[in-house]
Amino acid sequence: MLTPLTGRSVIVTGASKGIGRGIARRFGAVGAKVLVVSRNLAEAAAVAAEIVAAGGIAKGFAADVSVTAQAQAMAQAAIELHGTIDILCANAGIFPMASLDTMTEADFDHVLGTNLKGTFLSVSACLPTMKARRAGRIVLTSSITGPYTGVPGQSHYSASKAGQLGFMRAAAVELAPWGITVNAVLPGNILTEGLAGLGPDHVKAMEASVPLKRLGTVDDIANAVLYLASDEAGYVTAQSIIVDGGQILPEGGVLAPDIDAA
Repeated sequence: MLTPLTGRSVIVTGASKGIGRGIARRFGAVGAKVLVVSRNLAEAAAVAAEIVAAGGIAKGFAADVSVTAQAQAMAQAAIELHGTIDILCANAGIFPMASLDTMTEADFDHVLGTNLKGTFLSVSACLPTMKARRAGRIVLTSSITGPYTGVPGQSHYSASKAGQLGFMRAAAVELAPWGITVNAVLPGNILTEGLAGLGPDHVKAMEASVPLKRLGTVDDIANAVLYLASDEAGYVTAQSIIVDGGQILPEGGVLAPDIDAA
């Protein structure tokens, strides 16, 4: 059992839906004080309201983490509301599709700006208070796409997610003297609202490609984040936890035979 995170101040970016919403709700459920961050205030406030309705402490906040002033305002809001920042979950990310022959410079900059620069700006904004306390947990949401796999039409997304891991390793070394750890979770195919919207046939085909024969849930990711944010992970830094049901493992796409058919 992990040491309770009751009263810890947590920022979750990109928390209005999908994995971010799941992470925010999970921290709220274990007693942390959550700043739910999204570019859309109404959506962030709605997730915060869900956490409060379940007995937790949360507040919605609007910020575009690719903009320095807004990332800094986010950090300041967490300090004013909750006294400090114990945990940053840099989850904000976008994943538009664009083939290399149609992708524009603006397309590339937009994805890298949100996913990679947004990670840097979020971390930078939270550092003064973490350094002052000589403690902190930073958890990035990367992906198996980029570091381990490739998807046509997502070269910009892949670059951003691989870049996050390079950032993580250097930042972990740099921040270790202040007792700040930096780690990442790498989700595989997770059953979010967006994925479910692709239809049952698409979901079934994706499930068939995963050794555990199911898609991940937002709670699967949130549980990994919770561990990396815990006291028990105090000696873990610059590590990436793949949460994909074994998705990247089958060589040549060959899965184990179905037990019922064997």
